[in-house]
Amino acid sequence: MRLGVLDVGSNTVHLLVVDAYQGAAPLPAFSHKDELRLTAHLEDGNRLSDLGARRLRAFVDDALRIAEDKGVEEVVAFATSAIRDAVNGEEVLDGIRDNSGIDIPVLSGEDEARLTFLAARRWFGWSSGRLLVLDIGGGSLEIASGADEEPDSAVSVPLGAGRLTRDWLSADPPPPEEVRQLRKHVRTTIAREVGGILRYGAPDHAVATSKTFRQLARITGAASSNQGPLVRRVLSHAAVTEWAGRLPAMTAHERAGLPGVSEGRAPQLPAGAIVADAAMDLLDVSEAAVCPWALREGVILRRLDLLPQAR
Repeated sequence: MRLGVLDVGSNTVHLLVVDAYQGAAPLPAFSHKDELRLTAHLEDGNRLSDLGARRLRAFVDDALRIAEDKGVEEVVAFATSAIRDAVNGEEVLDGIRDNSGIDIPVLSGEDEARLTFLAARRWFGWSSGRLLVLDIGGGSLEIASGADEEPDSAVSVPLGAGRLTRDWLSADPPPPEEVRQLRKHVRTTIAREVGGILRYGAPDHAVATSKTFRQLARITGAASSNQGPLVRRVLSHAAVTEWAGRLPAMTAHERAGLPGVSEGRAPQLPAGAIVADAAMDLLDVSEAAVCPWALREGVILRRLDLLPQAR
């Protein structure tokens, strides 16, 4: 069947059209996205601004028209951290439902972690043993660990690259003292979760998903995206530590000149690198495999699992 997945993320709002069948890998057929950066539209009191709400409604209208043109049978939608944190998030989604007829449920942080873990498990398979999955979004960091398709532990903490950039870094490049305070905050927050994540055992295989990790891998020499998803890409903690120190001293314009770094993501890459460095350090990850599948694919796979079995 042809599915449309509408992902209302904290950085990017994305419609992904896939041809998906039980027992087969989802095949991307079309992609339509916009970097709305909803996290940056959260005003005082964590209220999504009128501009942010209007831009989101306009994107959803466009996405639904595109989905119809592409022959999509069903659109599966979800929203993540920015909408979850917005005090008027449900109000905005209610307005979209009344206007466009689509219901966009808000995933909990734990659900994000579990669905991303499912995608990584299906990608790497059972031979990878106990998995540890790290996913840095715009608004939150998700961590999950387990030996099965359902993780033993799944946590979400408000350490997204966009959120931290907005709340902690005031200039381009940021002052060293702000960087130091951000680093301390990130490490303290992750350290609170380490015991619960590792209580069931050390991982056999560490996995990193998300744009932040893909950009860091590309900067440190991994293959570019145009070489396809099947190319093995890894990211060492030593390389992340080096770049977590270098990126904050660069301007956004200088970062945008690095391999694989887009102009829109360059401002928040230092915060993302600081989170990646802290997570890999505190969870004792020396190297992580970069997974091309993440939350969207997890949502697709879960939906396919719920389809009736063909007879």
